[in-house]
Amino acid sequence: MSLFNRTQSTLKYTKTQTIQAKSVEKPKEKKPAATTDSRLDELARHFKARLLKETDLEKLTKMPSVELRVTLDRLIGRYMADEQVVISQQDRDRLITRIIDESVGYGPLEPLLEDPDITEVMVNGPEEIYYEKKGRIHQTDIQFRDEEALRHVIDRIVAPLGRRVDVSSPMVDARLPDGSRVNAVIPPISLKGSLLSIRKFRKDPIRMNDLIGFNSLTPDMSTFLTSVVKAKLNIIISGGTGSGKTTLLNALANFIPENERIVTIEDMAELRIPHGHVAGMEARPANVEGKGEVNIRQLVRNALRMRPDRIIVGEVRGAEAFDMLQAMNTGHEGSLTTVHSNSPEDAMRRLEAMVMMSSSELPASIIREYLVGAIDFIIQIARLPDGQRKMMAIAEMQKNEDGSVKLVDLFRFEQTGVTEDGRVTGHFTPTGEIPQCFNRLGAYGAPVDPSIFTPVAEGGE
Repeated sequence: MSLFNRTQSTLKYTKTQTIQAKSVEKPKEKKPAATTDSRLDELARHFKARLLKETDLEKLTKMPSVELRVTLDRLIGRYMADEQVVISQQDRDRLITRIIDESVGYGPLEPLLEDPDITEVMVNGPEEIYYEKKGRIHQTDIQFRDEEALRHVIDRIVAPLGRRVDVSSPMVDARLPDGSRVNAVIPPISLKGSLLSIRKFRKDPIRMNDLIGFNSLTPDMSTFLTSVVKAKLNIIISGGTGSGKTTLLNALANFIPENERIVTIEDMAELRIPHGHVAGMEARPANVEGKGEVNIRQLVRNALRMRPDRIIVGEVRGAEAFDMLQAMNTGHEGSLTTVHSNSPEDAMRRLEAMVMMSSSELPASIIREYLVGAIDFIIQIARLPDGQRKMMAIAEMQKNEDGSVKLVDLFRFEQTGVTEDGRVTGHFTPTGEIPQCFNRLGAYGAPVDPSIFTPVAEGGE
């Protein structure tokens, strides 16, 4: 069935309009009169009905965007001449944009998705649309016409991927063609209309120099982490939702030597590693019949048969943690993964709990030995209340001669206060600890100057 026939929804705003956030104190552009919007609604419905009857809409919607716009402009122009409909060129452009966005685009979300500075789009029902820019959340004054229009966009996102969302399966994860992550929840699970979250995918991956420019870490911290990756030490990246774990993982992977084979495993493919030898695998959910699922744990086990030099798991959430730690302990040094937790110590506890999920027969002492033997570093990152993303700590798993172990911070971010406008202030500093891996870094051709571990005096950013 044609997308035109699946909905009669129309948009209140188009890509040609500037989105004003309610939290930004700027004069808002004057909105078109309600009567004008109402008339465009009626014209859009009427001309879509004519297009449905008189053209091959499936063929039209598969055209390249430029060709589609030219074709629709010509057809709508002819219809308007036939019916002696007169509107301004601006309204005609808006009319064409509405029809295109509803047919092959994402409705009122189009301008948000096209803005390169927006990192996340959040829809709480048809009347509430928010976005994140530079770490801060803003509410827009754009809306879907109704719940049906919002559901239509959700269906358009998940249908090409073979996914579905309905009463029997009210939650779905998907991704846009550009790689952006999508999560949707529909009633009755959601309480005030369908919920849609889109984590946007950058066209150009963030690199370590970009993170330094964002003041997420210092050049010395970057130099040290680069050496750690080259020296094939295992790294866990710990942090909360939206803290930038995957971004940092991708940035660190850039420093893996070109002569090594990388196998990546992800729940939803996001990593883009500019490396000559990357074998990527993505988990697959069950189909409509509940069959065909391929989970992260299966992929980790399969990766061991693929002759990897490095294994990168986008995120460990459950029993696959045991297989990942086994891989780290059995010759696959220099592996990287992420975990949701609030501190390095919490990350260790979370990983221990995940391993217990995989095998209740293993005693706690054996599980801890697995953890200690596998993990070399835990990097803690966080998104601060003002939206800044910081590397809060780089902690090394240090093993003593008596068999005891401890997590030791080598670098940390020390918060010193909050300004009147809510901005967090603070500074990065080494703790003065020399890492146990110091000699190994030199042996692998990635030495660092010991002076980078000297604590710095307190100062602002």
